[in-house]
Amino acid sequence: MSDRHSLRDSLLGVVLLIGIAALLGAVVRQPATESQGRAALESLSSLDQQAPARRDLQIQTWQTPGGAKVLFVAAPELPMFDLRLTFAAGSSQDGEAAGLALLTNAMLNEGVPGKDVGAIAEGFEDLGAQFGNGAYRDMAIASLRSLSKPELRQPALQLFNQVIGQPTFPADSLARIKNQLLASFEMNKQNPGKLANLELMQRLYGSHPYAHPSEGTAQTIPGINREQLIAFHQRAYAAGNVVIALVGDLSRTEAETIAAEVSAALPQGQALAKMAQPSEPKAGPSHIDFPSKQTHILLAQLGIDRREADWPALYLGNQILGGGGFGTRLMEEVREKRGLTYGIYSGFSAMQARGPFLINVQTRAELSEGTLKLVQDILRDYLAKGPTQAELDNAKRESAGSFPLSTASNADIVGQLGAIGFYDLPLTYLEDFMSQVQALSAEEVRAAMARHLKPEGMLIVTAGPQVPQQPLPPPTDKPAAQPTGIPEH
Repeated sequence: MSDRHSLRDSLLGVVLLIGIAALLGAVVRQPATESQGRAALESLSSLDQQAPARRDLQIQTWQTPGGAKVLFVAAPELPMFDLRLTFAAGSSQDGEAAGLALLTNAMLNEGVPGKDVGAIAEGFEDLGAQFGNGAYRDMAIASLRSLSKPELRQPALQLFNQVIGQPTFPADSLARIKNQLLASFEMNKQNPGKLANLELMQRLYGSHPYAHPSEGTAQTIPGINREQLIAFHQRAYAAGNVVIALVGDLSRTEAETIAAEVSAALPQGQALAKMAQPSEPKAGPSHIDFPSKQTHILLAQLGIDRREADWPALYLGNQILGGGGFGTRLMEEVREKRGLTYGIYSGFSAMQARGPFLINVQTRAELSEGTLKLVQDILRDYLAKGPTQAELDNAKRESAGSFPLSTASNADIVGQLGAIGFYDLPLTYLEDFMSQVQALSAEEVRAAMARHLKPEGMLIVTAGPQVPQQPLPPPTDKPAAQPTGIPEH
């Protein structure tokens, strides 16, 4: 079950926030060897402050007879291919059985007719192939990486098609995975950051399907049975409910054959309905009392969905505010000048429906109220005045420099294709996005941020002890209490 919690599906900008990553997953990069043979390495001095070249993708698309959308990029430089299936089968489809989507996805490679989990793993290993899977709020994925030689490709695909199309959901594996989840729920009770995230999503989404955790709860997981997994697989893993992304050493004819075989191996059915938009939540604070030296502070409100026209401006604006690591407004004012935290991050998580905008910071408990007010003041000032020209120019330059990494490997590209297909974005999305980012003015960024974020509309969740508060230290170039490592609870 490798790659279960990777999020290579995400497009540029989804990876804006480490705090969001705790809710939705994390990015995984593949080794740079996949770029060998495409172009000579460029030295930093030769770039002369210009962005490095990126791969010129020529995306081909079609639909299988079963209704699956296919996106394909030929990449003959290496004798391998990557296949990624993206289903609208995330936890937002759980219904009343929170955790159903995750359990179904986790069980895919636990058994097929004639093979148990060990035989499946050995089968992929003997062929030099890798299977991956994962389930999140919007989507569930299944992936295959294999050498492209027919004598290795065909048996790898045959096994993959069994895993995605004929899972047996064995009872012993279901019991084992349930126990693992239940043990993780007990551990979460000792994690104030996790408790704060759970409270935040519940308050932010209320009765919307995004509200419950993707992994389910201690109340729902024990009652989920094999029959529910089978029914969910038949409904949500249908050929009409999947995007097939292919990248690698394949001809168009070979790619069409693979896509048709994969589509035919799945249950036959239609796409599930798109996710409805959530209602606006009630702003204001809530607190979780937790015995620790640190207080976790989360500020959030509903953000945008993946098709929002303002996304390029919001991406760039957030990079300046708190999404770009060191050098952002929040990091400079809260960490560098006052030493209040190891790190502070902000980000939009754009999903099928409006995802959260989140600011995440952890600080000493006795400074938590002052830190919260400081963060609110920084946000309020930024939304009113926007970025400076210098901040805008730096953010554009950094974005242009990092953008080629979004297509640096075949694994990166197959994730991008999956997201483009899943969110119904144009095939030229990647090129259009960076062109739009580079064309933005400071005023356009300010106006977009102000349209979508309201300081008075923030929902606030804190988790930590109730202790007497101290005043914040004044800003300085050398704060006395500069943190040296990740704080402990």
